[in-house]
Amino acid sequence: MSTSPGEASLAEIAAVIGDPGRARMLVALLGGEALPAGELAWQAGVRPSTASGHLAQLVGCGLLTVLRQGRHRYYRLATPDVARLLEAMLAVAALQTAPRHRPESPRDAALRHARTCYDHLAGRLGVAIADGLVAAGHLALGDGAAMLQPSGRRLLQDLGIDLGRSAACRACLDWSERRHHLGGAVGTAMTRQFFALGWLERVPESRAVRLTPAGGAGLGRAVGLDPAPFLVAPALTCGGQSAVATTSSSSRTS
Repeated sequence: MSTSPGEASLAEIAAVIGDPGRARMLVALLGGEALPAGELAWQAGVRPSTASGHLAQLVGCGLLTVLRQGRHRYYRLATPDVARLLEAMLAVAALQTAPRHRPESPRDAALRHARTCYDHLAGRLGVAIADGLVAAGHLALGDGAAMLQPSGRRLLQDLGIDLGRSAACRACLDWSERRHHLGGAVGTAMTRQFFALGWLERVPESRAVRLTPAGGAGLGRAVGLDPAPFLVAPALTCGGQSAVATTSSSSRTS
């Protein structure tokens, strides 16, 4: 039986993603940042020489792109479509009828709590914000579809977010919560502004994020979010042990 070009490309991409080390590299890049080969080798748990081969394959099949700054090379996901593909695969994997049991690691707990899904917010916090927007009538959210309402556009303008003509929304299935959070241009713009306002902060060496006290207050006013469950979050220490992450009083804003 002959194979179409599309089928051949699908098989090639599936084979490249199917290696555990390469899969870990791709998931590490879902935070939207460009990372050096050394850090990706650490994330994948492989030697630098092995990482070089993995990265060459990922670039070769169009999943990653290379950014060069002088003698340094950084790798990032090639397009938002690649990020959506990976998130969809994670969501399908989470829906296994008989998942293999393993204890939840501190890293997993932090990602489930709040994380970036390439360029927008995901995890329990992302879902809670989407729920708040829907409850307030600012957003219509259905199975795979989302639409920002006029009151939602006004709310975002009050938060300093100017969408211009780009008010595209997308309902993104959250792999950990198995419910939808907000993606698309609106989700991206909101996440960027939350970081700019100091409402979110990144967890080092992870795509997990933390809600700050200022963010809890701001999102409480904006979407009716109860910040209490999100202000004490799982975190990671350099030794890989769990810790309780809170934001110090120095990060509070008046």
